[in-house]
Amino acid sequence: MKKEKTSLIRNDGFQTLLASLICILGGILVGFIALLIIEPSGAVEAIFAVLKSFFRYPGKLMLKYFGQTLVRTVPLIMCALSVLFAYKVGMFNIGVAGQYVAGACGCLYAALAWNLPWLPCLLIGMVAAAVLGAISGVLKTQCNVNVVISGIMLNWITLYLTNLILGTVKSPNSPYTLALQGKNPSALLPSMGLGAFFNNEKSVTIAIPLAVIMAVVVWVVLNKTKFGYELKATGNNYHAAKYAGMKENRNIIMTMMIAGALAGMGAGLLFLTGIEDWETTISSVPAMGFNGIAVAFLGGLSPLGSILSAFFIQYITTGGGNVDLQVYCSQISSLISSLIIYLCAFVAFFKFFLQAQIRKRDEKKAAALKAAENKEGGEG
Repeated sequence: MKKEKTSLIRNDGFQTLLASLICILGGILVGFIALLIIEPSGAVEAIFAVLKSFFRYPGKLMLKYFGQTLVRTVPLIMCALSVLFAYKVGMFNIGVAGQYVAGACGCLYAALAWNLPWLPCLLIGMVAAAVLGAISGVLKTQCNVNVVISGIMLNWITLYLTNLILGTVKSPNSPYTLALQGKNPSALLPSMGLGAFFNNEKSVTIAIPLAVIMAVVVWVVLNKTKFGYELKATGNNYHAAKYAGMKENRNIIMTMMIAGALAGMGAGLLFLTGIEDWETTISSVPAMGFNGIAVAFLGGLSPLGSILSAFFIQYITTGGGNVDLQVYCSQISSLISSLIIYLCAFVAFFKFFLQAQIRKRDEKKAAALKAAENKEGGEG
């Protein structure tokens, strides 16, 4: 039994899970302290309201809000997959926010201006985001521009171009784009019966299983294919990959294109559900892309971990609407999730600390064993 516990604590996946749980508990604890500072008398009730999220509602209403949470989890998963795919290949894709915006622009314009059905709209959104990712890749390989710098710059360029383009398909009396339900229902993602399970919530579509399938595909590509091995080899050592005959520049560009396509797909899987419309007057890049970075690291840069961490972040965000708004603001969930996101930067530190403690324990055991052997040898 002791041997099994030792082997479990040495497992990298278990260490990542443990570190992530520490981050989550730390964020909840600090959030609770903030509630105590604002109004101590209702702090316990408020934190439980956040943690209960949609579970506080009865029966069918709970299923409805559960479905909405899943819908909004999908783009988080896709943005996290975009970040971790690029990171596994040695690049930090901070341009995922801009690629997400490009995907929204492509799919919505195709749906509202060209009246195309959902599949071409989704593919056009992915292509638009992939092109944006390719620009970062080309700038890196041909001009040695760091992908972080190019990504940040392209985020804002893409946002204002998107507002300009989608401004041609917005409602006359509002800043929002035309509603897909009225303008082009064929562009809405099919439900395939999933909506009926979630109390006829129409926004619950095939986006949810598609996101899970894409997570599996990303894992397979990175870990079980020659292409994935070459991508990771290029990221680990650019010059060694070049010496080995790999097409290192092509691999970098392909990586950024795939990462961009994943983020663009995330935007399409949200906006093509009809759950929300694009606001053409927003002046800041949507947080979805940046949250995807945190979700990827909170999930230990694992596709499966990203699915779980994305759901948890959205779960907490949904729960923020349950607090007593006469005493606390609904942004308390944003505070808790932002604390968790901030602490997720320390996942690697927690793992390093845990591994250091394991090494110290092993050294003490080895020293004690050696001392015992020497003692036995001296007595003999």
